[in-house]
Amino acid sequence: MLAAATGLTVSTGGCIQRLGDIVTRNNIKQLSLTITTLPADSDRECIRIANELERIFTTVGIDVSFDVRSDIDFLQTVLYDHDFDVCIGRHPGGTDPDFLYQALHSLYADESGWQNPFGFTNLTVDAFLEKQRQMKGEDRREAVTDVLESIATVQPFVPICIPEEYRAVRTDRFEGWGNGHLATRRGYLGLDPAAGVTTLRATHTDTRPTENLNPLAVDYRGRGTFTQLLYDSLATDDPNGDIQPWLAESWEWDGRTASVRLRDGCEFHDGRPLTAADVGFTYRFLQDMSLGKREVPTPAPRYRGQVESVESVAIRSPTRLEITVETSPSVGERAFLVPILPPHIWREWDADANGPGGTSLAQGTTKAIVTNNIPPIGSGPYQFTGRTEGDQLTLERFGTHFTLRSDVDLPEPTVGAFTIGISPSSKTAIDAVENDMGDVTSSSLESNVVDTAYISDTSRLLESPSWTFYFLGFNARKAPFSNPRFRRVIARLLDKEWLVEKVFHGNARPVATPVTKQWVPESLEWNDGDPETPFLGTDGEVDVDAARSAFEKAGFRYDEKGRLRVRQ
Repeated sequence: MLAAATGLTVSTGGCIQRLGDIVTRNNIKQLSLTITTLPADSDRECIRIANELERIFTTVGIDVSFDVRSDIDFLQTVLYDHDFDVCIGRHPGGTDPDFLYQALHSLYADESGWQNPFGFTNLTVDAFLEKQRQMKGEDRREAVTDVLESIATVQPFVPICIPEEYRAVRTDRFEGWGNGHLATRRGYLGLDPAAGVTTLRATHTDTRPTENLNPLAVDYRGRGTFTQLLYDSLATDDPNGDIQPWLAESWEWDGRTASVRLRDGCEFHDGRPLTAADVGFTYRFLQDMSLGKREVPTPAPRYRGQVESVESVAIRSPTRLEITVETSPSVGERAFLVPILPPHIWREWDADANGPGGTSLAQGTTKAIVTNNIPPIGSGPYQFTGRTEGDQLTLERFGTHFTLRSDVDLPEPTVGAFTIGISPSSKTAIDAVENDMGDVTSSSLESNVVDTAYISDTSRLLESPSWTFYFLGFNARKAPFSNPRFRRVIARLLDKEWLVEKVFHGNARPVATPVTKQWVPESLEWNDGDPETPFLGTDGEVDVDAARSAFEKAGFRYDEKGRLRVRQ
């Protein structure tokens, strides 16, 4: 009995001690954070930014460690598992600021994919994001400004810079480079080959297209350039964000309903006809990959924000359908950019499966996410013919594609074969073009090789506009990263202009807001510094006293050894 009583006393004493830790200062310790990022052979700029931030964070009393992961592991850790403190990466961004809706709306805080990987929740930002979806013209521009100014204030992530994109292209074998952006399908269509040239040869520095061709797999897709060539969408866009017909011959808006006419006689690569019913299936499937088998829908973790705008799809004939959206037409048209999926393939993948990291995604998942989708069956201008994993992907022209018709005024596949060979680095990719082993470096070149690249009379560097951006992301599901005052001080520890020169060799532009130039409001224009969160220092060196003062004004404290303290 005494032993039992003693045991009870010891146990209670432990609880009292732990309770004491909570209500006293014993659990307030130095802030330790882990920077999750990519290695140099995946993204040289990411790890160099991380190294500079480690130096600065340490200077202001933060204990820092690294979690360096491969492309796939990084995306799974950040986008699926949400298992990080802060991360350095390259966000796919968008040509229209509506990409911020899925990037930040609290509706998506527990989902997987590029929709709100930060777990950010703010009802005011939600309201602004929703409002800009309903507006058009100048009213929408003003609503977008409200969004941008609001997120610049609370800093759910820190946009660092928008990199310049350069690619080496061979000019003696093909003309017409630059008529379309080389991160999109149009960059590889409509080229004018020299006499006798029958193959377009790309060199790519990312092996993932040889391993997986699933257009819904967030961890394997960057911009989806090659899946755009394999899968058609109703529309296509350009770097200015303009939406133009593609698989759809035309559409007309009546209020919020678009009457869409498909091009006649289209088919999938296996010969099955492509009809309006397949378009309707695609939107249903992307909104719920279980096709109604679960009580709660299972949306695809890619294209989430785009398809959510679709309220209904009504099939009127094999080539006619009506799409009603819950947003303004200018935002709703962005739903026309999703890949059209063949139901006879994708309907078989609606069964439950574990997520890419081995666990179920927050919104559930199906085999449609984990399949590598090889061979892919789409309806695009090129079709799959083979691959050697980690080495090469081979496509061939789809001979019945609508772009090959004489009455269709769209760029077409002008050669019979398209090969994508894998190079280990930007330098070797350039060498392949110089040595007539490739026609284009389909990956944008690393910034450190741009200024030193040797280009001969038979090739040149092609610059293209970019809408991706490098960022420092916070996991707002955790303290102190959930605190906007803390995030604002951290944002002021980044000398973005200095990072552009030091890390990107000047081949990028620092930004205060992550949208393309035509959407940047005057209040957030870069003018010798970030107008909202200016750097606390000069030339990359932080003013430690100013940084400590900023943290203290934000409600944090330092100990006698200069360590920033937070509640554990």
